Amino acid sequence: MRYIIRIAQLGHSCFHNTDSFKILFMIFLNRMKLTNNSREYGFISKTFHWLSAAALILQIPLGFYLVDLDFNETRLTIESIHVVVGLSIFYLTILRLIYKIFNPTPSLGNSIFPGQRLIAKMNHVFLYITILTITISGALKKLFNGEILDLFFFNLEIKDNFELAELFYDIHIIANYCLIALISLHILAVIAHKVLFKENLLKRIL
Repeated sequence: MRYIIRIAQLGHSCFHNTDSFKILFMIFLNRMKLTNNSREYGFISKTFHWLSAAALILQIPLGFYLVDLDFNETRLTIESIHVVVGLSIFYLTILRLIYKIFNPTPSLGNSIFPGQRLIAKMNHVFLYITILTITISGALKKLFNGEILDLFFFNLEIKDNFELAELFYDIHIIANYCLIALISLHILAVIAHKVLFKENLLKRIL
C-alpha cells in the first residue's frame, strides 16, 4: 500500500520535478523486470504473450465469420483486416521465437502427474507450429489465388494455382481447429494448477 501511495505522490510531482520523474521511472524498472528469471516472466515476454493473445482473440472469430460471408464490399474490408492481423501475428511470433532463444523460460513448478512438464513444453511447441502454419497457409492461399500480398515491407505476387490455393485453404482451416484445441488445453492447465495446487500460474505472466 505504501508503495502505491509513494507512486501516486511521485506521479503528481513528476510534472514539476524532473528528478521525481526519474525516481518514478527507476521504481517502475525495478518492479517490472524486462527479462525472464527462473520464477517469472519479464516485461518483454509478457508483452509478447498478451499481444499475441489479443490478436488471436480478434483473428480466430474473424476468420470463421468470413467463411460464410457473401462476396461484397464488407467481405473485402473484413478480409483485408484479417490479412493484416494475420501477418502481424506471423511477425510477432517470429520475434517471440528469436527472443525465446536468448531468454530462459521460468520453471513450471509442481507437477500434477508424471510427464506433465513434457506435455506443457510440447503444448507450447505445437502452439508456435500451429500459429505459423495458419499464417503461412493463409498467405499461400491468397497468393495462389492470384492475389497480390502486401507483406508491409514489399508486395509479393506469384503465378496462380487454384488447386494449391484450395489445398492451403484446407490446411488453414484444419490448423485453426488445432489451435483452438491447443489454446483450450493451455487454459485448462492454468485452471488445474490453480484448483489442485493453489498455484497461480497466471500471476507469472501478468
